[in-house]
Amino acid sequence: MHPQYLSNAYVVADEERGHALFVDSGAPLEPLLTAAKAWGVQPEVVLRTHSHHDHIENEAELGLPVQQGPVEVGRLRVEALPTPGHSDDMVAFVVNDEAVFTGDTLFKDSVGGGNFEQIRRSVMDVLMKLGPQTRVLPGHTDETTIGREWEENPFVRVWRGIEPEGTTTVQVAGEDATLIVWTPDYDGGGKAWVRFTDARDAIVGGSRVQRA
Repeated sequence: MHPQYLSNAYVVADEERGHALFVDSGAPLEPLLTAAKAWGVQPEVVLRTHSHHDHIENEAELGLPVQQGPVEVGRLRVEALPTPGHSDDMVAFVVNDEAVFTGDTLFKDSVGGGNFEQIRRSVMDVLMKLGPQTRVLPGHTDETTIGREWEENPFVRVWRGIEPEGTTTVQVAGEDATLIVWTPDYDGGGKAWVRFTDARDAIVGGSRVQRA
């Protein structure tokens, strides 16, 4: 994990002395390279969830082909699911139907900021359709599962209609709004779904929300 960005990078192998790949490169590489060496593997490709700096910082250092589409590396079968919203090029990678690398679309108890409708569709119509046992390995901080987020993620619970929308009046950058959902976020600042008086919905960082 990057000490400033709190961004994750991963190395995945099909078996010891087999085949391997990286997912993103925004975290320090030394632990990943050490793990690859211990497993006796040489990663062959970098999967890029999206092109924001905190996810590609060390990409050039790896000197490997970069992939944003489906790929097979040894016995690793990778499906690429477009999940726009936080960025136009966001992709979630499903590896062997066991784990999904969600970039900045879905986190433990939170979702990414960006285009509201795109994020909602990417979470509910794409990621939440995966099996509940699927491991979720996000672009920042803690691992979770699809099943846990289906049951416990505050955004997902409201989108499912099993929790009511909030009604607290707040201000966001001087505009009046209603706070629909508030949740802690990976960086400690919180994440909020707000609805402005003109009916616009947005997902914003908690630091932008002020109690009215």
